[in-house]
Amino acid sequence: MYHDKHHIISHYERSIVFVESLANITEEQWRMPIEPGKWTVAEVIGHLTPWDKFVVKQRLPFLFTEESLPKGPDVEEMNANAARNSRAQSKEETITNFINQRHQLIDALYQIVDKQWLQPFTIGVSELTLYGYFASLVDHDVHHFSQIQNIGAIKWTSSI
Repeated sequence: MYHDKHHIISHYERSIVFVESLANITEEQWRMPIEPGKWTVAEVIGHLTPWDKFVVKQRLPFLFTEESLPKGPDVEEMNANAARNSRAQSKEETITNFINQRHQLIDALYQIVDKQWLQPFTIGVSELTLYGYFASLVDHDVHHFSQIQNIGAIKWTSSI
């Protein structure tokens, strides 16, 4: 397997273990803002799920085709909807939804042939590689997981 593909998939597999471990935090910790005026742990985890779904359904199938990429969602609206849904869901439901969607993402990544990981493609005016695209998504995860760790909820070990 291509070295960088392995790092990305490894991060996503470890992210599932990290989020599964959040089942052990208290409801108070789960509903606690990561910083004053910021989202709760529930909202942080909950907002990752629709983005994974977007990548699986609206990005990966189109990246190496002649078809245009579907227009991306409004970031603020998608995040606000995800946060609202997370506030209404149980901890178990949010964690399960994350894990199920993250598994779908991992499965999709395994289907990508190794040579495509460094093949350039364009999103808008930006030229990227698949590795570069996913490295930025991994950085986003790591940022949020570190925030959760900082409130003392759970331990995250950094990835790529």
